[in-house]
Amino acid sequence: MSELTLHNYFRSSTSIRVRIALALKGLDYDYVAWNLREGAQQTPEYLAINPHGVVPTLVVDGQALTQSIPIIEYLEQTVPDPALLPTSPLDRARVRGLAAMIACDIHPLNNLKVLTYLEVELGVDTEARAHWFRHWVQMTFGPLEAMLANDPRTGQFCHGDKPGLADICLYAQVMNNRRFKIGLEDYPTIARIYDACSTLAAFVQGAPEAQPDAS
Repeated sequence: MSELTLHNYFRSSTSIRVRIALALKGLDYDYVAWNLREGAQQTPEYLAINPHGVVPTLVVDGQALTQSIPIIEYLEQTVPDPALLPTSPLDRARVRGLAAMIACDIHPLNNLKVLTYLEVELGVDTEARAHWFRHWVQMTFGPLEAMLANDPRTGQFCHGDKPGLADICLYAQVMNNRRFKIGLEDYPTIARIYDACSTLAAFVQGAPEAQPDAS
């Protein structure tokens, strides 16, 4: 078994994704916390691990893997059971597409470094930043809700009745949304899937409040 070290931050939605994937795969790892609010990710110590200065980084036998989706894909390839992607190429493409709506369309506009830039460089106040955050979530959650609600392949989870890559991304984003008081009243299918995920031990283990650096 490979030696795994996860460099992450308790509240980072990308870190949540990887923690859940590790838990679903039943993998043990060393947990290293870097406080993004204090700029720890830009210190020489962290940049020596990941020059991009973002979390998470999963170090596998001394090799640093970056970006949450490729990390999860690596885990899927090396520990295929339980599967996080379906077997059919069409179904795999669907699940990857659902995950990408969150990972590519919402997260890049909602992450801490973007919100900090809006504040520090552009002088955007707290309420305006929250409005920015809510706008980009709504722009994707509306179509995502329709795609989930109207596709017979949606089951208890985003695709069928077992959690997978899309559920990991959805759960992490909803957790992040809570800080900006974004409810799920307009997204009943997303709410139902989130609730189903919330009952699973792996998702509970990956949640921010369960981490040693939670504050």
